[in-house]
Amino acid sequence: MPTKNTKKPKQKVDNTVFVGSKPVMTYVLAVVTQINNGPYNQVTIKARGRAISRAVDTAEIVRNKFVKNLIISEIKIGTESVKNEKGLDSNVSTIEICLLKKN
Repeated sequence: MPTKNTKKPKQKVDNTVFVGSKPVMTYVLAVVTQINNGPYNQVTIKARGRAISRAVDTAEIVRNKFVKNLIISEIKIGTESVKNEKGLDSNVSTIEICLLKKN
């Protein structure tokens, strides 16, 4: 009788929160959870397009209201080329905000 592989696939632990169109407090909760329960002392918030302002709001709310010992270690901005509904290339702005927990 063949044995079944009962090994579970490794789950990648990631310290990135992708910001979209949900309310800001949803992302704030995700960042606070990552910082407090995750194995890392750093969380990266990523967003693009119209969600950039929501990402900035998320970082500031977490830093000022919930986790006082966080610093912004790095901010990266850029542009991605994506296909729009008509099949044409369109440029979309991106941002990455890295929050680092001080000891």
